Formats: sequence, C-alpha cells, structure tokens
Amino acid sequence: MAYKILIIDDDPDIALAARLILESAGYQVVEARSSTEGLEAVKREKPNLIVLDVMMETATAGFQTALVLRSPEEDSEYKDYKTVPIIMLTAVHETMPYRFAPDENYLPVDVFLDKPVDAVKLLPAVEKLLTQQHA
Repeated sequence: MAYKILIIDDDPDIALAARLILESAGYQVVEARSSTEGLEAVKREKPNLIVLDVMMETATAGFQTALVLRSPEEDSEYKDYKTVPIIMLTAVHETMPYRFAPDENYLPVDVFLDKPVDAVKLLPAVEKLLTQQHA
C-alpha cells in the first residue's frame, strides 16, 4: 500500500506541483487549503507524512499548525499524530532576511524546503523521513 501524504498549502499551483511530483513516485496524495482544513484532514486521512506551507491564512499559519500537531500536551487531540514527519515548504526565505531551520520547541518540523517545489529535493526528503519513520 502506498504511503499517504497530506499537502497543506493555500496555493493551488504549488499544491499541484507537489502532488504531481509525489504521485509520480507512487505516493497517495490528499490536499487541504488552510491550517484549519489541514488539521481536520490529519485526523480524517491519517497521513504518513505532511507537506506544510508557512504562509497561508496568516504569515505564520504553518508554524502554528506544526506547533499544534507536535504539542507535548498529553490531552492534545493530535497526540496520535505527533510523530508524523513534517516537511515545511516556504517562500519566506525569499521575502525575509531570516533563515529558518527545524527546532524541536519553536519550529517542530523535520525538514525545511524552499519554494518553488523541486523534485530533486522533495523526493529524497520524503523518502528519508518515511524510511526513518517506518524503520
């Protein structure tokens, strides 16, 4: 059975590009267009991996979504999904002078990749995270 990947991105062109890359590699892909839709889809779809945009409803919506998913609270409604790997796709590095990197407490994602979506970077990151997750 193919791994299921959830893309949470408000830009349909970016989501389509990521979908085509991932489906061509044999992954099953589902999409959500906002943080709220994405959080609902996590519970409904139970993805093996999440590709998450930073800037959606707000400039930091993706960061907030990652924090909700990785909450250390024992009563979190997302506690069953806290170990699902997250790849953050972002154009924020083009618009701000800051560089972001995964951080367990502040940016709890596994990998940051810059937009536009690049198959040469996305597929190896997906494969590595899924291999680590299911080893």
